[in-house]
Amino acid sequence: MSNNKNDVVIIKLDRDRELRFGHKALKRLTASTGIDLENLMDGKIDFEQVEKIMFYGLEQDAKANGETLTIEQVEDLLDGVPIDYYLEKMSEAFEKSFAGIGGNEGNAVGKPQKNK
Repeated sequence: MSNNKNDVVIIKLDRDRELRFGHKALKRLTASTGIDLENLMDGKIDFEQVEKIMFYGLEQDAKANGETLTIEQVEDLLDGVPIDYYLEKMSEAFEKSFAGIGGNEGNAVGKPQKNK
């Protein structure tokens, strides 16, 4: 777990889980999805990408609790809560990750856009 709990957001899924986007999570997220941080902050993402984003944000908590988390499990976890709830928690976690960097205070991750 992170020693700095100020960048952690608690999300209630099957249990209280820590959602955090530290360096490792962001690096793995961008490498595996090809999503750049600008598109992420602008909300230029779809729901499949949201699952991957949440996977990387929840992975550290799962490991700390002796779990092996999969994308499919994240999909099931997210399906058990309202969409607005987990999008708000994801946005809050990103706000905390980027707080104080280059004037990003208060900039949240936008809601996913529909694929056209």
